[in-house]
Amino acid sequence: MQNWRDYIIYIGFVAIFIIFAAMLGDRGFLDPNNLLNIIRQTAIIAVMAVSMTFVLGAAEIDLSVGAVAGLASVATAMGIDSFGIPGGIVCGLGTGVVAGAVNGWLTTGIGIPSFLTTLAMMGIARGVAMWISGTAAIPILDKPYAAVFGGGNLGPVPSLLIWMFIIGLVGHVVVRRTTFGRRVLATGGNEMSARYSGVNTASVKFRVLMLSSLAASLAGMLYAGRLHTGRFQFGEGDELSVIAAAVLGGTSLFGGTATVIGSIMGALMIGLINNGLVLMGLEFSQQLIARGAIIIIAVAVSQKRMR
Repeated sequence: MQNWRDYIIYIGFVAIFIIFAAMLGDRGFLDPNNLLNIIRQTAIIAVMAVSMTFVLGAAEIDLSVGAVAGLASVATAMGIDSFGIPGGIVCGLGTGVVAGAVNGWLTTGIGIPSFLTTLAMMGIARGVAMWISGTAAIPILDKPYAAVFGGGNLGPVPSLLIWMFIIGLVGHVVVRRTTFGRRVLATGGNEMSARYSGVNTASVKFRVLMLSSLAASLAGMLYAGRLHTGRFQFGEGDELSVIAAAVLGGTSLFGGTATVIGSIMGALMIGLINNGLVLMGLEFSQQLIARGAIIIIAVAVSQKRMR
């Protein structure tokens, strides 16, 4: 029989849902619109959590995802304004390519730990976003873009849910069914053994950091589409939620273990908790405290699983 901790994220999600349903049922917690709002508010975090699963699985970390998302939202909005939707998409994804290439090169080529590399990128991306936008919001007036990238619905289904499902499905298949997924876990589990087995661990680390920045840029594009604007503030603090979601879902902070489905469930749990705290009337500062507590719990569970 598998250890019950393998299912802790699912047990925790159901338990928290039942508690909030009992406590906040009269405040609209179970209202379908509220549940859809939880998904809308969580889907973007889930998209980044999928890529963070690969980064953590390779025993690296990316602290720049929130800032890159904010920069990508600004670049996308400016690109749409100047070149139309195709130009905006290229500008948005191009932001992720540049950030990921810099993070990957500094980490694998120069040998700077990814913690420091991505911490520096966090400040650089935030500063560039503020500089090119003049700290002002850049409106997006193209309705087709907003409809596809986070602001519309396919029937009753929010487009954000579709994006989360597609990215999650692709990520799950790559981790579980491809050579690249096995090499990521081998690199994170024991880098020296992976090298002796013929795995180019530097290439693996470069690619997971590139993947993380691309997912962050997609998240920024979804922010821009959902809120019809590009702002440097988008994504601020998301790195904490993204890492917490991945670790809560069963991905080890120490590498070698990764589960995409668990990361998505972790993101949904955080969204569930945030929504419940709002309905309870707690202030934003108190919500930040709860988010920090989630990270501590995630680390504790991860360490216990490793032992």
